[in-house]
Amino acid sequence: QVQLVQSGGGLVQPGGSLTLSCAASGMRFSIRAMGWHRQAPGKQRESVATITTNGNANYADSVRGRFTISRDNAKNMVYLQMNSLNPEDTAVYYCTAPNVRPQPWGQGTQVTVSS
Repeated sequence: QVQLVQSGGGLVQPGGSLTLSCAASGMRFSIRAMGWHRQAPGKQRESVATITTNGNANYADSVRGRFTISRDNAKNMVYLQMNSLNPEDTAVYYCTAPNVRPQPWGQGTQVTVSS
């Protein structure tokens, strides 16, 4: 059974930084693309960033240049470094393996950007 366990997140002031982490188990992590999604109140869940097995990353336009996704295949970990955060980034963030079926999701981590 695939499990994704997230850590990190919390409250940060505008302009601040946070790092989210996700530990994967129950699958061959190194051969799977990984990603981060987020869902803001009253909005649909959206993809934020994805990373392929060889480290190629793609970002939503709203976060490109501010967020960085990375992975450590030796540790079965994926990370999301978030810089220059603004209130529009406030959401619950989810780790996922987008090409695994059924698609697994982390438990969700609240990120709140507020002064």
